[in-house]
Amino acid sequence: MLSIALGALALAACAAQPTTRQGPGIATPVGIGVGALPRPTVGPDGKIRAALLLPLSGPHAAVGEAMLNGASLALFEQGGDRVELVPKDTGGDGGRAAAAARQAIDEGASIVLGPLFAGETAAVAQVAGAARVPVLAFTTDPAQARPGVWILNLLPEPPVRRVVAAARAAGATRFAAIVPESAFGRLVLTAYRRAVADVGGVMVREEVYSGTNPDPAVRRLANYAGRRAPIDAQIRAARAAGTAEGRRRAAQIQREARIPPPDFDALLVADGGEQLRAVAALLPFYDIDNPPVRILATHLLAAMPDAGREPALIGTWYAAPDEARREAFEARFREAYGTAPPIVAGVAFDAAAIAAALAAGGGRREPSAVSLVQPEGFVGALGIVRLLPDGTSQRGLSLMEVRREGVRVIEPAPERFDDRMF
Repeated sequence: MLSIALGALALAACAAQPTTRQGPGIATPVGIGVGALPRPTVGPDGKIRAALLLPLSGPHAAVGEAMLNGASLALFEQGGDRVELVPKDTGGDGGRAAAAARQAIDEGASIVLGPLFAGETAAVAQVAGAARVPVLAFTTDPAQARPGVWILNLLPEPPVRRVVAAARAAGATRFAAIVPESAFGRLVLTAYRRAVADVGGVMVREEVYSGTNPDPAVRRLANYAGRRAPIDAQIRAARAAGTAEGRRRAAQIQREARIPPPDFDALLVADGGEQLRAVAALLPFYDIDNPPVRILATHLLAAMPDAGREPALIGTWYAAPDEARREAFEARFREAYGTAPPIVAGVAFDAAAIAAALAAGGGRREPSAVSLVQPEGFVGALGIVRLLPDGTSQRGLSLMEVRREGVRVIEPAPERFDDRMF
């Protein structure tokens, strides 16, 4: 499973009190031990070696190359003289990824950045764990998170929680969801149920569809037949009179009657790309309109800059990484490489920037150890991010709304973490 957030491709710390110094683009924490993991060590040249495991060949080579460029850009901007990237091609294969990690560690790598896929991450975790080397993985599969293996990419649950909290604050109490029959759909549905319960809402309806035809699931979700039944009964009764007045009355009811709204205030549509458009186009057909129903989407919507071309998506809310920082990163990337980056190139930038922070000891043979786990987190290409003791991560997210002409920021991403979130 290709686990790329925002694209449609699926440690405990024994720490002293940290201090931070602000560098360009990332907060560099200084002076914290890394608990059970050894602190990154420097080679004879005074550099920390960071293995960068990417699919540089095979069907995902273009994505891997963009991520390599993103990581290189981070070191150019964040003091690459202290970090040496050691790129290794995984080909998207778990066995190759494990072998690449082993080779890089044998060559002196003391931190692993990547790999991209969930299966690769599981294989690399065994190698890196045996060597007590930390891993910043690019998968979005939360099952791969564990102490010592952090998921740096955007996990499905935080964006879901962001939009559910926003909908609840706007007055929604009854929630519904329609998700694809996929690993991503199941993750999102589980996260949605938890988020709704945590804000005091009620799950009213949920539907799962398979294949490319979501019509039956949307119809069931809408309870279209049940909502229309009273109107149809009135029409039949009027026609049953068998008179001209009865026929006139039936026609008037057919023309003027309004189907009542569904029994939910907010609806999460958990898909992306053309499949999201297909689901959205069916909503008004079955009289699920925004308003009165607030349509919510996942972070996959951020990969659809033309979402406003689908009328049913206008007004949809979703959460995504810091819009301003993401746009600034994209502009710098485009200037450096001549192409627009996929969002995962920003994740690779953040990983390399964190490695640069770990190298804050400069050329000394015994550098200051820096904890990966700290409440302040880091500031990278996609906004603030922090790594949690269980291997998951948190990112500061913007709340976005789809408009006909594009998207607008409803609530900007936070500039610092609330300590209560840690």
